[in-house]
Amino acid sequence: MMNFQEVTSNARPVIGKYCKACPECNGRACKNTVPGPGAKGIGDTAIRNYDAWKEIRVQMDTIVENKPVDTSLELFGKKFKYPFFAGPVGAVNLHYGEKYNDISYNNILVSACADAGIAAFTGDGVNPDVMKGATAAIKEKGGLGIPTVKPWNAETVKEKMALVKDADAFAVAMDIDAAGLPFLRNMTPPAGSKSVEELKQIIEDAGVPFIVKGIMTVKGALKAKEAGAAAIIVSNHGGRVLDQCPATAEVLEDIVEAVGDSMKILVDGGIRSGVDVFKALAMGADAVVIARPFVTAVYGGEEEGVQAYVNKIADELKDTMAMCGVHSLSEINEDCIW
Repeated sequence: MMNFQEVTSNARPVIGKYCKACPECNGRACKNTVPGPGAKGIGDTAIRNYDAWKEIRVQMDTIVENKPVDTSLELFGKKFKYPFFAGPVGAVNLHYGEKYNDISYNNILVSACADAGIAAFTGDGVNPDVMKGATAAIKEKGGLGIPTVKPWNAETVKEKMALVKDADAFAVAMDIDAAGLPFLRNMTPPAGSKSVEELKQIIEDAGVPFIVKGIMTVKGALKAKEAGAAAIIVSNHGGRVLDQCPATAEVLEDIVEAVGDSMKILVDGGIRSGVDVFKALAMGADAVVIARPFVTAVYGGEEEGVQAYVNKIADELKDTMAMCGVHSLSEINEDCIW
């Protein structure tokens, strides 16, 4: 089994001209490269996402009973080995080079994540075959994946949801913040923001737990709750859609305080290690989502690359839990961070 350092080395020559397959993805090398993994404006939000997690420190405590740690998580009736998921990525051949397209990328990612004991969110695109391929991959794995539908017009959303239902996916997501993606502007089908009423109708029609991705304020979280979301992802789309935006780590605790007792809360944006996962859980998140490094994992090693990355994050999380004196996810709380 290769390690993740080998995976990144393998990925660099084939991942296209925008992403640099950095040893740790922090937004500094790609900055404002759009298309690509970069962002609008000066690209400072992706960098801020990464840096904000590093400002939080963990509290070491090894005067505890010496016993194994349990990293397992239950979400919507499914049990997972770890509290992290692969994030949705679309238009991979545009952003990351032509070695894969969205269909071949999702085929690898969905299968490899399911085999590793986690689940993958899959991306969406203007090409209808992207969602068809993603949902087919999820169906192949018994529904163990989360299709992510972009905020298209009502007719298109309905077509995509039919595919989701056919795949028997255990949950579905909408990245509401994709309304700000530069490459979706003036495209067919049209995409854009949704009112609470529009979102409520989409959620009612979905028929499975619905996750709203792209929440950055308490106000937004309350609106997602009003619309009937089962979960939200605190996310600024990896810092790509709005310059001068706060980091996800900076807004997470207020959102948890507002709606944490009534829905599941996930968070993404700059989470790059098992220590970062631990910090997010200590701040009240139920789980986290990591996107861009999984692209490197697929490009650098396909299924083996994904497994190498899952192992890396899992081992770091287990070590942090042991060194901070907790043995299960439920024991991780605000006392564990500084």
